[in-house]
Amino acid sequence: MPSKTNKELAFLHELFVATDWGERFAELIDEHLKLPKAGHALYVAAGTGGHAIALQERAASKLTFLAVDESEENLELARVKAKAAVKNAIELRRERLDRLELTDNQFTLVVGDGSLVHSERIPEILEEMIRVAAPGAMVALALPTFSSFGEFFSIYWEALHNLGLLDHEGDVESLITVLPAVSRLEELAEQAGLENITSTTRVEEFDYESSEKFLSSPLVADFLTPIWLETLPAVSHQKVIDEIGRLVNEESRELGFALTIKATLVMGEKALGH
Repeated sequence: MPSKTNKELAFLHELFVATDWGERFAELIDEHLKLPKAGHALYVAAGTGGHAIALQERAASKLTFLAVDESEENLELARVKAKAAVKNAIELRRERLDRLELTDNQFTLVVGDGSLVHSERIPEILEEMIRVAAPGAMVALALPTFSSFGEFFSIYWEALHNLGLLDHEGDVESLITVLPAVSRLEELAEQAGLENITSTTRVEEFDYESSEKFLSSPLVADFLTPIWLETLPAVSHQKVIDEIGRLVNEESRELGFALTIKATLVMGEKALGH
């Protein structure tokens, strides 16, 4: 499968991922997060900037946002939108999410969207978010948690078994277990310096008319599958995808497929003495 350029991925994110997948996590954040009236806020993993810009639009004039992402191409699209939309200027900057080049204790609010970040990176990203938050500041991170993607992982394991890729069956178990449980997220947040921690989880379902629509959707083909298949030899990727498609059609009797996730928001205040 030919890989897409970063610019192509940015446009796919903007057109097909941010408009459904991204909006579910944005809504979860909006339902539970109260913006401070003043200060400097940080948005981590802003993607093409839609939600960060929306928060800046809603913010009081004395609250300004810095939005960071690892993709310069994502940020280029965000800058175009920001020029047209934001009454208060939002700053956009490229940063490595788990190694932020930002000083400690400076932001009055830190928000993160971990929905398309590899789960194994979440602990360090959360630590960085808390490090740069000011004492007493709210820190909030949204992401899929344990037992998400269950339907897919079951079929993925069966596909590997059918194709004789037995050495990689354990890779599926690793994908399942690397998704953090809510209790583990709360534990990580407490260890990194948050208090008054709360979490909210809701089930989100993404429906597809067929295995073809599922496997070819930009969310799956360009953002999730590269994570799911990264430990497989590249030469086997298409065979595995074809077998997954066959199994999806067989199990659903070609009536469609649903991808279910547990979208979770964990949030808390940075301890004053941390």
